[in-house]
Amino acid sequence: MTRPTAAVDAGRATMRAVVITRPGGLDALEIQDVPVPVRKPGWVRIKVKAFGVNESEVTTRKGESSPDVTYPRIPGIEGVGVVDESDVDSGLRPGQQVATMMGGMGRSYDGAYAQYVTVPAEQVIPFDTGLPWEVVGALPEMFQTAYGSLATGLGLQAGQTLLIRGGTSTVGLCAATIAKDLGATVLSTTRSPERAGDLRAGGVDHPLVDNGTIAAQVRELVPDGVDAALELVGCSVLTDTLRAVRHQGTVCFTGALAGQWTIPDFSPFLIPGGVRLTSYGGQATDLPADVFAHQLQAIAEGRLTVPVAKVYRGLERIRDAQADVESGTTPGKHVVVLSN
Repeated sequence: MTRPTAAVDAGRATMRAVVITRPGGLDALEIQDVPVPVRKPGWVRIKVKAFGVNESEVTTRKGESSPDVTYPRIPGIEGVGVVDESDVDSGLRPGQQVATMMGGMGRSYDGAYAQYVTVPAEQVIPFDTGLPWEVVGALPEMFQTAYGSLATGLGLQAGQTLLIRGGTSTVGLCAATIAKDLGATVLSTTRSPERAGDLRAGGVDHPLVDNGTIAAQVRELVPDGVDAALELVGCSVLTDTLRAVRHQGTVCFTGALAGQWTIPDFSPFLIPGGVRLTSYGGQATDLPADVFAHQLQAIAEGRLTVPVAKVYRGLERIRDAQADVESGTTPGKHVVVLSN
């Protein structure tokens, strides 16, 4: 049974969306009028209020994603908005604030670069906040990845030391705020000395300039090595990150900002004895609603900061947003807010 909606009526059969019909440059991002998606049983239709712009969507636009991406495609791996239509037994009601992310969204099926998006119900996280959409829109993928890496990948505890390799990335900045709120001591890296201030502003205790090898710098501060390390730069520096971790400590491999996802001729003996290596690549189901609510409350109270780089008003600004993400000159999350 379908829960009724007042937002989409028979007189409105189309919506505005960003469509990629073929891989290419920024001109491949086309604003089109397309049919409002029909919701399948077990899915939820969301009226999109805001969405974050991510590197993976730039990759999709260029045609460099995995084979599960087909064209034409509406990109967008995350979004926030309100429920437009849902199953009666879904526990979701029209007008309820929700977030969604990942799970093939914007890749194997159409994503959030649109006025409406449909996603599986289990991929929807309800919330209730008075925070503006440009703040909430920055959170889903960034927070899910950062939280999952720290909680599931590393099991980080209060009082522990954490190294974030790739600290000025959106996930790195978000992970620092979560770790500090938890009560950890945070070391975080940047390749640019002038960005050390961005790390300090996010609560990082010890910003480190990364020249490719940082294990010695880390051990000057923490002689026995850190308790945990979040690897976001990739396999090109992974062995060095492993050397920065104490005996019985853990490294979680989550990202590859430098582009290297594998180590040629990898040998397990590259891992120092007693150091644990794991990975994280979770989904929306890894982010409990109560955890998301806790972060929203912490942001509202000023205990956590959201690293928003720039806000863009309207789908028409999507080329500007992707260009800024691709340039990498401004750390933080780029967010598009819709006016509908």
